[in-house]
Amino acid sequence: MTSRSVPPAWTFLTNHAHVLLAVAGEPDVRVADVAATVGISERAALSILRDLEDAGYLRRERVGRRTHYTVLEHRPFRHPQTRERDVDELLAIFAARPGATDARRGE
Repeated sequence: MTSRSVPPAWTFLTNHAHVLLAVAGEPDVRVADVAATVGISERAALSILRDLEDAGYLRRERVGRRTHYTVLEHRPFRHPQTRERDVDELLAIFAARPGATDARRGE
């Protein structure tokens, strides 16, 4: 067993952040795929999606048989130490969003 196959004892980003990143990267993603990507149960993924929607970080709408997620822009982080920063900054670093540019690479 390699060190890459052993889950870390802790991570810098919460499951909420990982779920938000997953739907930002693929707005029509299925809950099962979010859960698999983040490494949580579908029930936990649904709960987190509900939390994010209730807190105003994303909007959910039915499109046919699928659910489409829209990440709402300019929402502050919730922690008092970081609430003056927008979640958009996190998304710009981690999420591959259509039309987004990477200033570090000059794109």
